[in-house]
Amino acid sequence: MKLNLNNTQLKMTAGLPKQFPTDAIPQVALAGRSNVGKSSLVNCLLNRKSLARVSGEPGKTITVNFYEVDKKLFLVDLPGYGYAKRTYEDRLKWSKLTDGYFTANPNIDLLALVVQLVDSRTGPTKDDVDMLNFLSEYEIPHIIVATKCDKLNATKRREFIEMINTHPACVNADEIIMFSAKDKEGRDTLWDSIIKHCEK
Repeated sequence: MKLNLNNTQLKMTAGLPKQFPTDAIPQVALAGRSNVGKSSLVNCLLNRKSLARVSGEPGKTITVNFYEVDKKLFLVDLPGYGYAKRTYEDRLKWSKLTDGYFTANPNIDLLALVVQLVDSRTGPTKDDVDMLNFLSEYEIPHIIVATKCDKLNATKRREFIEMINTHPACVNADEIIMFSAKDKEGRDTLWDSIIKHCEK
């Protein structure tokens, strides 16, 4: 699969499952806690500076954003979770919308991959572990992308890699990729994994 990244658009910002697009192309969902760097990852992958808005206030946006890439696949940015200052009503809305992506998505059979983002500085949070366990339980293909790895020194990086590779919640991931939106480390590897899963 060859992709023209210049032919990319934000196809839909959905606040309700019924708004999800029904185009018959593979979907690659991006999951992770608020402020883990999902928007920066999207912009890095697509060679854009601000296609995905990087918010200065984590947890503010509660929508599912569908980025159509060359009319061949969707990058699906799920709402960030685990933001402590979010109201109960907002957390409930997030839960329903994210659950709706997996349970009320008319094209869930086209979900090729979930890219689970984990902050390399902190490792998997409880919410990350819950999400990874959900993906494993339902046998949803997933990989782990460890963001912000440029902020680790050599010792911290070795410690993180050893931890993440042996963490019980991470052992079912198809791949673990160290990633930096700043240095573009891991970008090509991530694209290779996305395309491989979309071509299955």
